[in-house]
Amino acid sequence: MTDTLLSNRRHFLRRAAHLAAAGALPALSAPARASVTQARGLALAHTHTREQLDLVYAVNDRYVPEALGSLNHFLRDHYTGDIGRIDPRLFDLLHRVQQMLGSSRTFEVISGYRGPATNTRLRETRGGGVAKHSLHMEGLAIDVRLPGASLADLRDAALSLRAGGVGFYPRDQFVHLDIGRVRSW
Repeated sequence: MTDTLLSNRRHFLRRAAHLAAAGALPALSAPARASVTQARGLALAHTHTREQLDLVYAVNDRYVPEALGSLNHFLRDHYTGDIGRIDPRLFDLLHRVQQMLGSSRTFEVISGYRGPATNTRLRETRGGGVAKHSLHMEGLAIDVRLPGASLADLRDAALSLRAGGVGFYPRDQFVHLDIGRVRSW
C-alpha cells in the first residue's frame, strides 16, 4: 500500500472511532462500518412492528450509548410500548452467533423486552411456554430467527457458545437466546 493510501485509511479509522464514541457511527454505511476495526453491529427486523434497524452498537470494548438507546427502543414490549434496558451482552451474543454462522443477514426479532403485565397475560393465554420470571422482563433474552440459517443451525451455534440459555421452538419458528445460566430446552 502506498503511504497516501495508508494515511487515508488510518484517518478514516480514527474518524470512525471518534464518530462511534460520539454515537454517530450508526449512520455509516455497512461497507464503511465493516472497515472499522473491532466494530460490532447488528441488523434487526421486528416481525410485529415491521421496524428495521441496522447499526454499530460497540467499537472495541466500548458500547455506543446512542446505539444502545436505539436498540432498547427497537426491542420494546410491542404490546404496551414499554421500553426496558436490554443488557448489551445480549447484542454481543447475537453478533457472535451471526459470526459463527458466517451470515450478514438481518435477524428477525419475534420478542425482545417484555413487561411484567405482558408476561403475565402471555402466560395465561399461551397454555405454557412463558416463564413466570422470564428473562425477557430483565432485558436478558430475545427470540429470533436468521434468514438463510436453519433454526437448528442457529440453535447449535448458540449452544456451542455456552453463553446462556437456548430454547428451540421449531413449530413457532424461532430460537430463544438469553444470557442467563447455561441451559437448553
